[in-house]
Amino acid sequence: MNFTVGDSVQVIDDNIEGEIIEIEGDILLIETSDGFPMKFQPKDLVKIEKEVEPMLIVETETIAEALQEKEHFTKKRKRAISKKKEKQVPPMEVDLHIEKLVPSKKGLSNHDILTKQLDTARGQLEFAIRKRIQKIVFIHGVGEGVLKAELEYLFSRYENVKFYDANYQKYGLGATEVYIFQNP
Repeated sequence: MNFTVGDSVQVIDDNIEGEIIEIEGDILLIETSDGFPMKFQPKDLVKIEKEVEPMLIVETETIAEALQEKEHFTKKRKRAISKKKEKQVPPMEVDLHIEKLVPSKKGLSNHDILTKQLDTARGQLEFAIRKRIQKIVFIHGVGEGVLKAELEYLFSRYENVKFYDANYQKYGLGATEVYIFQNP
């Protein structure tokens, strides 16, 4: 039997396996599976055929289909995530209750309070337009409706603004949502 370096072999009369690492004439040097070098003659060894795992035979069409499915799935998933994010962006909220705007309302007339609230609303609306924020909710409360009427007058002076009552479940009747149309 012809042996070459790298062949896996087993000793005939013993339970020793290894790999041939050197051939010197009629002497074969093997390294056992335990890592020890040992010398044997060719008549004492049997070549072991390495077990080869059967290769998975896959057609190229199947691979291409799998890659397309993966691409389709990742694209679909990315779109779904981005749509969710767009829908879930909370609007900017501006609370116009006077207690939130000044430390104390002592000494302020109704006119002063209304002016402060309108100045705050105008400033926040201008800020949102500059920063390209699309939605703002102005919380004004129910009251007698004076502030709400003044806010509607203020918002109607802007061409790129649409306003309507905010979500009733979240804000009740005391809030107005403003949508700012953005130029591309």
